[in-house]
Amino acid sequence: MHQSTMIFRQLFEKTSSTYTYLLADSDGHEGILIDPVIETLERDLKLLDELDINLKYILDTHVHADHITSSSLLKDKTGAQIVIGSATKVECADILLSDAEELSFGKLKIKAIATPGHTNGCTSYLCEGLLFSGDTLLIRGNGRTDFQEGSSETLFSSVREKLFTLPDSTLVFPGHNYEGLLMSTIGEEKEHNPRLGTKKTFEEFKSIMENLNLAEPKKIEIAVPANLKCGRN
Repeated sequence: MHQSTMIFRQLFEKTSSTYTYLLADSDGHEGILIDPVIETLERDLKLLDELDINLKYILDTHVHADHITSSSLLKDKTGAQIVIGSATKVECADILLSDAEELSFGKLKIKAIATPGHTNGCTSYLCEGLLFSGDTLLIRGNGRTDFQEGSSETLFSSVREKLFTLPDSTLVFPGHNYEGLLMSTIGEEKEHNPRLGTKKTFEEFKSIMENLNLAEPKKIEIAVPANLKCGRN
């Protein structure tokens, strides 16, 4: 991570335990926001203003079921373009990124990695050795696969074939954490992830996922339709 050329902030929204990430080129102050939440719109706009960042792209890792994105409102305020993975088929996005496509902001580049499984359109983003893994790979866990196009088989192969082939030193910044953990590494997750670690078989993973018995996300009925419209009601 070339700290000298990057402004980086990890931000938190407490209701849905969502992380929003701000990255910017410290020379030209051109920046991006990953997974912004509607409740924290004013906070994010204030920070962009204070750090004098010209927002170029707003990226969502997927169509969220637990919170509403602020991408449309941010676009209205900043003129930034809305970006999401091409498999989401979200019509309000300015850019639908396919696997391995890159975007530039200042001197920095961010690369899309299609990582379906939690949803069809889940996309992880890689920038300067930092992986923004959305709900595909969480710290010592992963996103659920029991609704909204979920597939344990697809998620398992996304993590094993796409994410675990990255260098062990790659820093992992997830879409959520409920335990107060901020980040991990690919090496740590390969070793210690109790579901997806490299000692686990697919059959073991599938059994774990089938027995989670999770409640529906509190906001699914409003969040998914709103996020298909980039956060507009």
